[in-house]
Amino acid sequence: MPRASASHILVATEAEALGLKTRIEGGEDFAGLAKEHSKCPSGSDGGSLGEFDKGRMVPEFDTVVFGDLAINTVSEPVKTSFGYHLIIVSSRS
Repeated sequence: MPRASASHILVATEAEALGLKTRIEGGEDFAGLAKEHSKCPSGSDGGSLGEFDKGRMVPEFDTVVFGDLAINTVSEPVKTSFGYHLIIVSSRS
């Protein structure tokens, strides 16, 4: 079964996600911004979700994590029933 390690930042709006993406691309620390802004409990751990199997996350999230997003690259905002996510995949197998 495919596995991946990923981190994310969960926010309420696409505009907030885009603003954070711009800040990350400008050199700000993803984990630091996750701790400050993420609405997910994983935010306290810098957004880390650890390693997980394909199918464990909601479909929209899985599609990005197990798709063609380059490793260590910030995704575009991903809308799910929880809000908007910025995702970084650190490994995929």
